[in-house]
Amino acid sequence: MALHLSADAPASAAVAPQKYLFGPFIDFFMLGGSALFILPVLYFLPLRYEATVTLTMFLLSHLINQPHFGHSYQIFYRGFARKVRGEGYGRSLQIRYILAGIVVPLAMIAFFAYGSLTGNARLLGNATNAMGFFVGWHYVKQGYGMLMVDAVLKRKFFSDQDKKVLLFNGYAVWLFAWLQTNVVITQRQFWGLDYYTFAVPPWLITIAMSIAAASSAATAVMFINRWRKHGGALPYNGVVAYVVSLYAWILFVTLNPLWLLVVPAMHSLQYLAVVWRYQTNVERDRADAVEKSPLKVFAILGPRYRLRVLAFIVFGAILGALGFWLVPMALTDLVPYNKAVLGSSLFLFIAWIFINVHHYFLDNVMWRRGNPEVSKYLFR
Repeated sequence: MALHLSADAPASAAVAPQKYLFGPFIDFFMLGGSALFILPVLYFLPLRYEATVTLTMFLLSHLINQPHFGHSYQIFYRGFARKVRGEGYGRSLQIRYILAGIVVPLAMIAFFAYGSLTGNARLLGNATNAMGFFVGWHYVKQGYGMLMVDAVLKRKFFSDQDKKVLLFNGYAVWLFAWLQTNVVITQRQFWGLDYYTFAVPPWLITIAMSIAAASSAATAVMFINRWRKHGGALPYNGVVAYVVSLYAWILFVTLNPLWLLVVPAMHSLQYLAVVWRYQTNVERDRADAVEKSPLKVFAILGPRYRLRVLAFIVFGAILGALGFWLVPMALTDLVPYNKAVLGSSLFLFIAWIFINVHHYFLDNVMWRRGNPEVSKYLFR
């Protein structure tokens, strides 16, 4: 999620009250503050508890992680025909919807079909590297997007120059972290399929590390200068979201194997905070939003918009379960292929990579500046 929002505050910003997605504590926890408590605990966890915590974190991660992917499909493809026709959307955004919603998935389907039918395990394995590339990029853009969201809610806007510093630093840290995972050529596995990292020369790692360190220092100076200039005022929840996304979730995540399990859940929780607020505002905009459900069993939920938001969340969880587990497992049983060459979990491999990579392209369109739905529903 990368929101490139206006750098200039409206005239009323000086007197506008602070706003939150859900509240100061919930925003802090969901946007990234949870990492400041959970990750240190996991790092110092005694070895005798690691097996139990590993299983718990694995299950919790999927419980939170998979619905966030489902929600991106729910929002992106809602009214998709209208978006493709460009009704209410600028030409550039219309083209982006067509590319991300039609061209990209068809291209990925063709890639996986060709690799599977030809039994080219090496070609398919390259998709794992691509997933790592796009997932890291997505984490950076979402962390930046959360900072922009909180800045708009708090009316503490960043200048264009500050935004350039933030974005450059994000990409520098991400690129250095990604190169580190490819220091030497090694064979690894993802869902039973081999893939290879590639060798990165030491001089390139040194350059990338130097740039990341310099940009991190420049970003810290920028935050300090803004803090001094505005009397200690910063969009703190957004700053925490940006910092933990870059450093705790990307650069230093490999310091502890348990972090690798729980970080996707934290990233998804960050996403859900925005999506659930967005969807709540969408449902509140409907004419019968405040009416109570005619069914007594749902009366406890109050207004109809709450029931609809709950249905949205449940449906997202179902989509996530179908996409990550149920459909690929069924295809594995029903579709014959060379398991000796492509492993025993080919369709799980394809589904996980497809969803992760496609998610990057969906978000890159949905949450852009100029999307009329974002400006209408996210900041109400």
